Amino acid sequence: MAETAVSFVLLQLGQFVIKESCKSAVEERGSVAGIKRDFNEIKDELESLHASLKDADKKAADDGEGGGGGSNGVKTWVKQVREASFRIEDVIDYYNMFLAERASHSIFKSALQMIPGLNTIMNTDHQIVSEIQDIKLCLHRIKERSTRFEFLSDNDAGSHRRTKAPRIGDPRMAPYFIEETQVVGFESARDELVRCLVEGNNELMLVAVVGMGGLGKTTLAKHVFDNQLVKKNFDCRSFITVSQSYTIRELLTEMIKKFCKDSNEPIPRGLQNMDDETLINQVRQYLESKRKSFPVHVHELQRLPPDKAWELFCNKTFRGHCPTELEEMSRDIVQKCGGLPLAIVAIGGLLSTKAKTVFEWMKVSQNLRMELDRNVHLTSLVKILSLSYDDLPYHLKSCMLYFGIYPEDYTINRKRLTRQWMAEGFVRHEEGRTLEEAAEECLTELIQRSLVNVSRVGFDGKVKSCQVHDLLREVIIRKMKDLSFCHLCHKDDEQVTLGITRRFSIAAISNNNLTNTSNSGIRAIFVFDKGESPKQLMDGLSAKFKLLKVLDFENSLLNSIPDNLGNLFHLRYLNLSHTKVTVLPKSIGMLVNLETLDLRQTPVHELPKEINKLTKLRLLPAYYRKYEGHYTMLNFTIGVKMQKGIGSLKSLQKLYFLEADHGGNDLIQELKKLKQLRKLGIKHVRGEYGNALCEAIQKMEHLESLNIGAIAKDEILDLDLESPPTYLRVLNLKCKLTKLPEWIPNLKYLVKLRLGLSNFQDDPLDSLKNLPNLLRLNLWDDAFSGKRLHFRKGGFHKLKELDLTRLNTLSSVSIDEEALLCLEHFRFNNNPQLKVVPQDLQNLKNLQFLGFADMPVELVDSIDLEKDGPCHWIINHIPLVLIRQKVGEKFHDYKLRPIPTQRII
Repeated sequence: MAETAVSFVLLQLGQFVIKESCKSAVEERGSVAGIKRDFNEIKDELESLHASLKDADKKAADDGEGGGGGSNGVKTWVKQVREASFRIEDVIDYYNMFLAERASHSIFKSALQMIPGLNTIMNTDHQIVSEIQDIKLCLHRIKERSTRFEFLSDNDAGSHRRTKAPRIGDPRMAPYFIEETQVVGFESARDELVRCLVEGNNELMLVAVVGMGGLGKTTLAKHVFDNQLVKKNFDCRSFITVSQSYTIRELLTEMIKKFCKDSNEPIPRGLQNMDDETLINQVRQYLESKRKSFPVHVHELQRLPPDKAWELFCNKTFRGHCPTELEEMSRDIVQKCGGLPLAIVAIGGLLSTKAKTVFEWMKVSQNLRMELDRNVHLTSLVKILSLSYDDLPYHLKSCMLYFGIYPEDYTINRKRLTRQWMAEGFVRHEEGRTLEEAAEECLTELIQRSLVNVSRVGFDGKVKSCQVHDLLREVIIRKMKDLSFCHLCHKDDEQVTLGITRRFSIAAISNNNLTNTSNSGIRAIFVFDKGESPKQLMDGLSAKFKLLKVLDFENSLLNSIPDNLGNLFHLRYLNLSHTKVTVLPKSIGMLVNLETLDLRQTPVHELPKEINKLTKLRLLPAYYRKYEGHYTMLNFTIGVKMQKGIGSLKSLQKLYFLEADHGGNDLIQELKKLKQLRKLGIKHVRGEYGNALCEAIQKMEHLESLNIGAIAKDEILDLDLESPPTYLRVLNLKCKLTKLPEWIPNLKYLVKLRLGLSNFQDDPLDSLKNLPNLLRLNLWDDAFSGKRLHFRKGGFHKLKELDLTRLNTLSSVSIDEEALLCLEHFRFNNNPQLKVVPQDLQNLKNLQFLGFADMPVELVDSIDLEKDGPCHWIINHIPLVLIRQKVGEKFHDYKLRPIPTQRII
């Protein structure tokens, strides 16, 4: 509970001390040099406390559960350590802000002697010194108080670990006593694992069952172990439970005891006195005549499907059928359990003790978080779900807690989440990889640990969005409260919170919500309220919360930014996407630590020149898409205008969409300086910019995504790159080309290619078919002006998605039998001359989806079963076939109609 906060601030202290040590002696004078020594002392004191925090956190948690007499003392001590860490973090940030202010005034120091602002700075200096001395005294007292609790240090704790079977009352005991007839929904998984064990040759096999806590991994393993077929096939069987803390020596000892017990053999003499090597040899000798080699089978246990979840709930709650009057409410409760067997059993056990009335059921459903805290039936659920969290390293614990900030059932965008982690400092910077890559590895690890569920995956296999199980989120919220990590502000909140918190998540805005709080150390504010404008909140931020690092207003009703925004010196992440903000203040240039400025889907069309001062800015997505009115490829997306000086944004990695005609060749020349760019989107490009643009792109060695749009559909662009970026993965060209650029077929890392307005008269597919990693191909808006496209044998061997849209002269598509072997999604959209369904679609055996949008009525009728379409047989093998028909002028004005198919297996 305190270890995460202390570990985080120790990392900051280490970085701060190193940075300060690099400064020259000339820079150190007066109290500043003394402050540096004080920070070193604080770091030493905090490191000595850190060594015993794991044991302290564990005792605080154990005492809290057991209600022991010492619980309040330990919990209070842990809370004091955590809050001292917060104070240290705050004073570091205030000190950095003070140094920046002093540096900006030093040049004019003599002229400013008489200005009150300078006195403010000097006063701040003395306040910081006073706070540091108080923190040192506080840490000394905390360390003195720690002696009464006899905490074990990390080294001591390691030598005291024990491998024990679960205690009576431990939730992990439950699988030992569940009868076969009580197990619901595991039949298929059980049979699969039994087959792995009893079929095949006599080789040793490791079978791993993985999944989130509460899915029933131990229950499944125990019932496979007890299966009669398994018993008959193995003369040596042992079921061993390994606790979270164990030593290899005691695990081996336990294995030998179990082997002997299960085979009715005596336990070897002197077992407890054997050294490690002897123990290993004992186990090896016992298994020597058994299976030898080591194939591995991993079974990922899935959640229960709705019917099995309902069956389990009814068995546990009613010992049979659910009363009719409770069915609707009961099904809502089962849905909240999200297919998690432990949750269903725990909540079913609770409800079995309640009166069978709608009122009682409703109370449990609405007050589930309170029930988790107080009800004995649900404590096992909380413990199990907490185990996986407790086992995380400290930086992943902070990342995991972030999921509690988002509202219930919220689907969280991967990029949004990982950028917030980066801004908070949760992501470790390591040589050889970007912060973005490190953040995505953190998310991947949480997914692999089965703590985070993937909601949507892109065509390239990358996670697009994710979320956590509802009940795991409830456990996270409990921990957020215990750790002062974040306070959730709801509509019925009368006041914010007592004590300290580091973040606010605002589900409903109350004007006195944040104005009354004394929490000046707030690091992040998130607004999820879509019903009320957060203007008043926004206006008071810079005066109230000077240490803010993260501000997220995505999808809120915010329509303006105050002029004093620039006072937020530490702000690293500012998300204004999908708001009504139209103008950014000039003070944006004072946000010298800003890394992410998200302006997606905002009407901001011109950025102030002051933005060019943001030398740490990494990500600048800025555009507005017009979903209302008539669609045209070049005018659907509006970009932003930027002023002279853009070349100073040396840290910029993502910039899209920049309007090139505002600045012209001079602007393009400055792009050459942005050598860290990974993603560039540029619009309104004129033919005369071609050479300069190509030169700039060739200097962007790290570029992975390139999107170029011409100023008009007849504007011809010459895009001859002599040495294109090696690692280019995504390419969008929306412009007229005299020919297919020769460098495109040589892009060996390209996964997505979209060509529009190209007006190729010759079929470009022959040139593109051998792109080795291409997964998605879009030919749009007369990219091809011929009549026939031919996908040849062996071509596009990895392609998964294909889209042919608004090719006005296309009248036929042919596909060889061994072409497009991996294609899963195929879309035809508004190709007016394509009046006959391509017969070769029957060759696409892996096709999962086929879409026809605004296609000629002759084609649609030919596959419509209701109209006895003669060509329905061509698409009968495809699982999902959809017809989309436009019904209005707006982008989303259409209706969908499925064509029934009977897939041949």
